[in-house]
Amino acid sequence: MSNQTTLTEFLLLGFSDIWELQILHFVVFLMIYLAGMIGNLLIIAAIALDHHLHTPMYFFLMNLSILDLGSISVTVPKSMVNSLMNTRSISYPGCVTQVFLFVVFTGTDLALLTIMAYDRYVAICQPLHYEIVMNRRACVQMAASAWISGIVYSALHTGNTFRLPFCQTNVIHQFFCEIPQLLKLACSDSYLSEVGLLTFGMFLGLNCFVFIILFYVQIFKAVLRIPSEQGQRKTFSTCLPHLTVVSLFLFTGFYEYMKPTSSSESGLDLMMGVLYSLVPPVMNLIIYSMRNKEIKAALKKLFVWRLFTKN
Repeated sequence: MSNQTTLTEFLLLGFSDIWELQILHFVVFLMIYLAGMIGNLLIIAAIALDHHLHTPMYFFLMNLSILDLGSISVTVPKSMVNSLMNTRSISYPGCVTQVFLFVVFTGTDLALLTIMAYDRYVAICQPLHYEIVMNRRACVQMAASAWISGIVYSALHTGNTFRLPFCQTNVIHQFFCEIPQLLKLACSDSYLSEVGLLTFGMFLGLNCFVFIILFYVQIFKAVLRIPSEQGQRKTFSTCLPHLTVVSLFLFTGFYEYMKPTSSSESGLDLMMGVLYSLVPPVMNLIIYSMRNKEIKAALKKLFVWRLFTKN
């Protein structure tokens, strides 16, 4: 394989060569995927059909559910099929598509989480200006900006990565196509431009994290001035898990994307890949939805309505 024109497929790293463990991997990933898919589809349906949830917060939450659903759908099904079929291959076009969509969904996800933190900051710290600042037009523009920036950023990364000549090997040491692992396959120093682009991306991600921290610091200050302990407990129980998930996503992503390309592969790479690609979408589902009384009420209403309609 002297260059990328002769490369027709890549080989993904499996979690194990033992058949029984491959089946276990399939079952675990299937449970994660079904939970994420069903949960996010229910949230999208509940928010779309219940007019009481047509507010900025739930509009952003619906976008987040779409992103999380897309994120796990890009990586998990292919990994499950490979385990079940006892194969590791992924076609070249399939790898390109996987890289592009995964970066779109994860990049847009981080931008949207920053916007959601800003939405909560305005709602709690500037309640009198909330309807003016977070009007329908502003919300649509914010969400559209997050999606467009994610698509443009992903297009730059994907194009810059797959223009490289791959001649080292076609084995990717991860359970899905990942840019840092692809850079290890490059047979020239031309990958340095992509490393520069990744560094810039990590800088933008760090800025988003700083903004989220600043918004929540202001929220915590405002909440601590409220005498109601129940209100304080509710805010902290929502904000702290959100910060934990964002921190987990960013720091594991930083480890994977900023690690030197010359470093050796290990099982730690697989674990980090799982932590930043699968855990945040599932945790977002729990934090923002399953612990939300209004979402629960909307889902209950949806099921009752469907039951009576069927009868």
